[in-house]
Amino acid sequence: MVKQREVAEHSIAGNKLECPVCHHNKFYTRRTLMNTPGMTFLGIEWANKEATNYICEKCGYVMWFLERV
Repeated sequence: MVKQREVAEHSIAGNKLECPVCHHNKFYTRRTLMNTPGMTFLGIEWANKEATNYICEKCGYVMWFLERV
């Protein structure tokens, strides 16, 4: 069974996202670990920062955003 992705418009810092490739404005999201060689060497990849990916529904272009603390 294929999981249905939630596709929606999104904003970052008050700016609506638009795909820089095809100018579409609907994306689905996923979370991705930002692996580093040091953490991988130590076997603690889980401690790396995560980024939110916004994937264009139309062309598949992926934008990465780190959370600002």
